[in-house]
Amino acid sequence: MDRSFAPSRRGFLRLGVSAAALSTLSTGSAPLAAASSFDPPGPPRDPWLGLKMGIATYTFSKLKTDAAIEGIKRVDLHYCSIKDAHLPLKSTREERQAVAKLFKAAGITPLSCGNISPGKDETAIREKFEYAKDAGIPTIVCTPDKATLPILDKMVREYDIKIAIHNHGPEDKLWPSPYDVWEAVQSYDPRVGLCIDVGHTARAGVDPVESIRKCSARLHDVHIKDISDNSAGSKSKPVELGRGVLDLHGILQALLDIKFAGHLGLEFEKNLNDPIPGTCESIGYLKGVLSGMKTA
Repeated sequence: MDRSFAPSRRGFLRLGVSAAALSTLSTGSAPLAAASSFDPPGPPRDPWLGLKMGIATYTFSKLKTDAAIEGIKRVDLHYCSIKDAHLPLKSTREERQAVAKLFKAAGITPLSCGNISPGKDETAIREKFEYAKDAGIPTIVCTPDKATLPILDKMVREYDIKIAIHNHGPEDKLWPSPYDVWEAVQSYDPRVGLCIDVGHTARAGVDPVESIRKCSARLHDVHIKDISDNSAGSKSKPVELGRGVLDLHGILQALLDIKFAGHLGLEFEKNLNDPIPGTCESIGYLKGVLSGMKTA
Protein backbone atom coordinates (compact mmCIF):
# COMPACT_ATOMS: atom_id res chain seq x y z
CA MET A 1 0.00 0.00 0.00
CA ASP A 2 1.20 3.50 -0.76
CA ARG A 3 2.74 4.99 2.39
CA SER A 4 1.35 8.38 1.48
CA PHE A 5 -2.14 7.08 2.18
CA ALA A 6 -3.40 8.52 5.47
CA PRO A 7 -6.72 6.89 6.43
CA SER A 8 -9.36 9.31 7.64
CA ARG A 9 -11.75 8.74 10.52
CA ARG A 10 -14.57 8.58 7.94
CA GLY A 11 -12.57 5.99 6.01
CA PHE A 12 -12.31 3.79 9.09
CA LEU A 13 -16.07 4.06 9.51
CA ARG A 14 -16.64 2.99 5.90
CA LEU A 15 -14.35 0.01 6.43
CA GLY A 16 -16.32 -0.95 9.54
CA VAL A 17 -19.63 -0.66 7.70
CA SER A 18 -18.30 -2.75 4.81
CA ALA A 19 -17.19 -5.49 7.19
CA ALA A 20 -20.59 -5.47 8.85
CA ALA A 21 -22.31 -5.72 5.46
CA LEU A 22 -20.21 -8.73 4.50
CA SER A 23 -21.17 -10.51 7.69
CA THR A 24 -24.89 -10.19 6.83
CA LEU A 25 -24.49 -12.10 3.59
CA SER A 26 -24.28 -15.41 5.44
CA THR A 27 -25.63 -16.96 8.60
CA GLY A 28 -24.35 -19.42 11.15
CA SER A 29 -20.62 -20.10 11.08
CA ALA A 30 -20.10 -18.98 7.49
CA PRO A 31 -19.11 -15.36 8.32
CA LEU A 32 -16.29 -16.61 10.53
CA ALA A 33 -15.01 -18.88 7.79
CA ALA A 34 -15.19 -16.07 5.26
CA ALA A 35 -13.33 -13.70 7.56
CA SER A 36 -10.57 -16.22 8.18
CA SER A 37 -9.98 -16.61 4.43
CA PHE A 38 -8.65 -13.04 4.35
CA ASP A 39 -6.05 -13.69 7.05
CA PRO A 40 -2.50 -14.11 5.71
CA PRO A 41 -0.68 -17.33 6.61
CA GLY A 42 1.69 -17.35 9.56
CA PRO A 43 1.58 -15.57 12.92
CA PRO A 44 -0.88 -12.71 13.50
CA ARG A 45 0.26 -9.30 12.29
CA ASP A 46 1.61 -7.05 15.04
CA PRO A 47 -0.76 -4.04 14.98
CA TRP A 48 2.10 -1.80 16.19
CA LEU A 49 4.61 -2.97 13.54
CA GLY A 50 7.33 -3.37 16.16
CA LEU A 51 6.76 -0.04 17.92
CA LYS A 52 6.67 -0.30 21.72
CA MET A 53 3.31 1.42 22.04
CA GLY A 54 2.22 2.14 25.59
CA ILE A 55 0.76 4.73 27.94
CA ALA A 56 2.37 7.62 29.77
CA THR A 57 0.49 7.00 33.00
CA TYR A 58 0.08 10.73 33.51
CA THR A 59 -2.98 9.97 31.37
CA PHE A 60 -4.36 8.07 34.39
CA SER A 61 -2.85 10.30 37.07
CA LYS A 62 -6.21 10.81 38.78
CA LEU A 63 -6.65 7.02 39.05
CA LYS A 64 -5.09 4.79 41.67
CA THR A 65 -2.37 2.41 40.55
CA ASP A 66 -4.64 -0.64 40.28
CA ALA A 67 -7.15 1.31 38.18
CA ALA A 68 -4.37 2.68 35.96
CA ILE A 69 -3.13 -0.84 35.31
CA GLU A 70 -6.66 -1.96 34.43
CA GLY A 71 -6.95 0.99 32.04
CA ILE A 72 -3.78 -0.04 30.22
CA LYS A 73 -4.98 -3.63 30.01
CA ARG A 74 -8.34 -2.45 28.66
CA VAL A 75 -6.68 -1.04 25.55
CA ASP A 76 -4.43 -4.11 25.26
CA LEU A 77 -1.10 -2.30 25.62
CA HIS A 78 1.98 -3.84 27.19
CA TYR A 79 4.32 -0.92 27.90
CA CYS A 80 4.18 2.23 29.99
CA SER A 81 6.01 5.25 31.30
CA ILE A 82 5.19 5.51 35.00
CA LYS A 83 4.28 8.85 36.54
CA ASP A 84 5.03 9.46 40.21
CA ALA A 85 1.29 9.39 40.93
CA HIS A 86 1.65 5.61 40.56
CA LEU A 87 5.29 5.22 41.63
CA PRO A 88 5.92 7.86 44.31
CA LEU A 89 9.35 9.45 44.37
CA LYS A 90 9.22 9.37 48.16
CA SER A 91 9.09 5.61 48.46
CA THR A 92 11.32 2.80 49.65
CA ARG A 93 13.17 0.36 47.44
CA GLU A 94 10.72 -2.35 48.46
CA GLU A 95 7.73 -0.17 47.58
CA ARG A 96 9.18 0.65 44.17
CA GLN A 97 9.87 -2.99 43.45
CA ALA A 98 6.34 -3.89 44.52
CA VAL A 99 4.77 -1.35 42.13
CA ALA A 100 6.94 -2.53 39.25
CA LYS A 101 5.91 -6.10 40.05
CA LEU A 102 2.22 -5.13 39.82
CA PHE A 103 2.69 -3.74 36.32
CA LYS A 104 4.75 -6.69 35.14
CA ALA A 105 2.29 -9.21 36.59
CA ALA A 106 -0.36 -7.55 34.41
CA GLY A 107 1.82 -7.99 31.32
CA ILE A 108 2.94 -4.33 31.26
CA THR A 109 6.64 -3.48 31.07
CA PRO A 110 7.67 -0.07 32.44
CA LEU A 111 10.12 1.37 29.91
CA SER A 112 10.48 4.83 31.43
CA CYS A 113 9.39 7.00 34.33
CA GLY A 114 8.51 10.66 34.58
CA ASN A 115 8.27 13.38 33.67
CA ILE A 116 10.24 14.37 36.78
CA SER A 117 12.56 17.14 37.89
CA PRO A 118 15.92 15.49 38.63
CA GLY A 119 17.09 18.13 41.08
CA LYS A 120 19.89 20.68 41.19
CA ASP A 121 22.74 18.82 42.89
CA GLU A 122 24.38 15.41 42.73
CA THR A 123 22.63 14.07 45.83
CA ALA A 124 19.15 14.87 44.52
CA ILE A 125 19.97 13.59 41.04
CA ARG A 126 21.41 10.36 42.40
CA GLU A 127 18.15 9.77 44.28
CA LYS A 128 16.26 9.81 40.96
CA PHE A 129 18.64 7.30 39.42
CA GLU A 130 18.25 5.05 42.48
CA TYR A 131 14.49 5.40 42.08
CA ALA A 132 14.64 4.17 38.49
CA LYS A 133 17.16 1.46 39.32
CA ASP A 134 15.02 0.10 42.17
CA ALA A 135 12.03 -0.22 39.82
CA GLY A 136 14.09 -1.70 36.99
CA ILE A 137 13.28 1.22 34.66
CA PRO A 138 15.82 1.92 31.88
CA THR A 139 14.95 5.55 31.03
CA ILE A 140 14.14 8.67 33.07
CA VAL A 141 12.03 11.31 31.33
CA CYS A 142 13.00 14.61 32.93
CA THR A 143 13.32 18.39 32.73
CA PRO A 144 16.74 19.30 34.14
CA ASP A 145 18.52 22.61 34.43
CA LYS A 146 21.24 22.99 31.81
CA ALA A 147 23.83 23.44 34.56
CA THR A 148 23.19 19.88 35.77
CA LEU A 149 23.93 18.19 32.44
CA PRO A 150 27.52 17.27 33.48
CA ILE A 151 26.14 15.51 36.57
CA LEU A 152 23.52 13.72 34.51
CA ASP A 153 26.23 12.64 32.09
CA LYS A 154 28.15 11.14 35.02
CA MET A 155 25.05 9.33 36.28
CA VAL A 156 24.04 7.74 32.97
CA ARG A 157 27.53 6.28 32.76
CA GLU A 158 27.47 5.01 36.33
CA TYR A 159 23.95 3.54 36.29
CA ASP A 160 23.58 2.75 32.58
CA ILE A 161 20.17 4.42 32.71
CA LYS A 162 19.19 6.82 29.93
CA ILE A 163 17.69 10.24 30.42
CA ALA A 164 15.17 11.69 27.99
CA ILE A 165 14.82 15.46 28.30
CA HIS A 166 11.22 16.48 27.67
CA ASN A 167 10.41 19.63 25.67
CA HIS A 168 7.37 21.64 26.77
CA GLY A 169 6.61 24.15 24.04
CA PRO A 170 6.85 27.93 23.81
CA GLU A 171 6.17 28.51 27.53
CA ASP A 172 9.27 26.48 28.45
CA LYS A 173 12.24 28.83 28.69
CA LEU A 174 14.79 26.00 28.77
CA TRP A 175 13.51 23.28 26.45
CA PRO A 176 10.73 24.61 24.16
CA SER A 177 11.58 22.34 21.22
CA PRO A 178 13.53 19.12 20.63
CA TYR A 179 16.26 21.10 18.89
CA ASP A 180 17.01 22.99 22.10
CA VAL A 181 17.68 19.65 23.77
CA TRP A 182 19.57 18.26 20.78
CA GLU A 183 22.00 21.18 20.69
CA ALA A 184 22.61 21.10 24.44
CA VAL A 185 23.45 17.40 24.75
CA GLN A 186 25.85 16.89 21.84
CA SER A 187 29.00 16.82 23.98
CA TYR A 188 27.61 14.22 26.39
CA ASP A 189 27.16 10.46 26.42
CA PRO A 190 24.57 9.26 23.86
CA ARG A 191 22.42 8.05 26.76
CA VAL A 192 21.74 11.73 27.48
CA GLY A 193 18.93 12.31 25.00
CA LEU A 194 15.37 13.38 24.27
CA CYS A 195 11.75 12.70 24.92
CA ILE A 196 9.95 14.38 22.04
CA ASP A 197 6.45 15.51 22.93
CA VAL A 198 4.85 15.90 19.51
CA GLY A 199 2.14 18.29 20.72
CA HIS A 200 4.50 20.71 22.47
CA THR A 201 6.90 20.42 19.54
CA ALA A 202 4.22 21.57 17.09
CA ARG A 203 3.20 24.40 19.42
CA ALA A 204 6.84 25.55 19.44
CA GLY A 205 6.66 25.95 15.65
CA VAL A 206 8.71 22.82 14.91
CA ASP A 207 7.62 19.97 12.66
CA PRO A 208 7.40 16.84 14.85
CA VAL A 209 8.09 14.55 11.88
CA GLU A 210 11.25 16.39 10.94
CA SER A 211 12.48 16.55 14.55
CA ILE A 212 12.01 12.79 15.01
CA ARG A 213 14.17 12.13 11.97
CA LYS A 214 16.84 14.70 12.82
CA CYS A 215 17.14 13.71 16.49
CA SER A 216 16.83 9.94 16.02
CA ALA A 217 20.32 9.15 17.33
CA ARG A 218 19.39 10.38 20.82
CA LEU A 219 15.64 9.81 20.81
CA HIS A 220 14.85 7.66 23.85
CA ASP A 221 11.14 8.32 24.46
CA VAL A 222 8.15 9.87 22.65
CA HIS A 223 4.87 11.30 23.94
CA ILE A 224 2.23 11.05 21.25
CA LYS A 225 -0.95 13.14 21.38
CA ASP A 226 -3.10 15.39 19.22
CA ILE A 227 -3.98 19.07 19.59
CA SER A 228 -6.79 21.26 18.32
CA ASP A 229 -4.60 24.00 16.79
CA ASN A 230 -0.90 24.62 16.21
CA SER A 231 -1.02 28.09 14.69
CA ALA A 232 1.12 30.84 16.20
CA GLY A 233 -0.39 32.34 19.31
CA SER A 234 -3.19 29.78 19.49
CA LYS A 235 -4.53 28.38 22.74
CA SER A 236 -4.44 24.79 21.61
CA LYS A 237 -6.35 22.13 23.52
CA PRO A 238 -5.64 18.40 23.75
CA VAL A 239 -8.04 16.21 21.78
CA GLU A 240 -8.50 12.56 20.94
CA LEU A 241 -5.98 11.32 18.38
CA GLY A 242 -7.29 11.91 14.88
CA ARG A 243 -9.55 14.80 15.89
CA GLY A 244 -6.79 17.41 15.81
CA VAL A 245 -4.24 18.89 13.45
CA LEU A 246 -1.09 16.78 13.92
CA ASP A 247 0.25 14.60 11.12
CA LEU A 248 -0.02 11.33 13.03
CA HIS A 249 0.56 9.27 9.89
CA GLY A 250 3.81 11.12 9.25
CA ILE A 251 4.88 10.82 12.88
CA LEU A 252 4.31 7.06 12.90
CA GLN A 253 6.06 6.64 9.56
CA ALA A 254 9.09 8.55 10.83
CA LEU A 255 9.26 6.33 13.93
CA LEU A 256 9.03 3.22 11.76
CA ASP A 257 11.68 4.52 9.36
CA ILE A 258 14.21 5.20 12.15
CA LYS A 259 13.32 1.86 13.77
CA PHE A 260 12.51 3.61 17.02
CA ALA A 261 13.10 1.20 19.91
CA GLY A 262 12.10 3.36 22.88
CA HIS A 263 8.74 3.86 24.55
CA LEU A 264 6.01 5.43 22.43
CA GLY A 265 3.53 6.61 25.02
CA LEU A 266 0.05 7.98 24.52
CA GLU A 267 -0.34 11.04 26.74
CA PHE A 268 -4.04 11.87 26.65
CA GLU A 269 -4.72 15.01 28.67
CA LYS A 270 -8.19 16.08 27.57
CA ASN A 271 -10.10 14.65 30.51
CA LEU A 272 -7.94 13.38 33.36
CA ASN A 273 -11.02 12.73 35.49
CA ASP A 274 -12.44 10.29 32.91
CA PRO A 275 -9.60 9.30 30.58
CA ILE A 276 -10.66 5.80 29.52
CA PRO A 277 -13.07 6.66 26.65
CA GLY A 278 -10.65 9.06 24.96
CA THR A 279 -7.78 6.66 25.50
CA CYS A 280 -9.71 3.83 23.84
CA GLU A 281 -10.65 6.02 20.88
CA SER A 282 -7.09 7.29 20.47
CA ILE A 283 -5.50 3.84 20.56
CA GLY A 284 -8.08 2.53 18.10
CA TYR A 285 -7.32 5.39 15.74
CA LEU A 286 -3.58 4.72 15.86
CA LYS A 287 -4.17 1.06 15.09
CA GLY A 288 -6.25 2.09 12.12
CA VAL A 289 -3.53 4.35 10.76
CA LEU A 290 -0.85 1.68 11.20
CA SER A 291 -3.01 -0.94 9.50
CA GLY A 292 -2.33 0.76 6.19
CA MET A 293 1.41 1.17 6.73
CA LYS A 294 4.53 -0.95 6.32
CA THR A 295 7.89 -1.03 8.04
CA ALA A 296 10.92 0.29 6.20
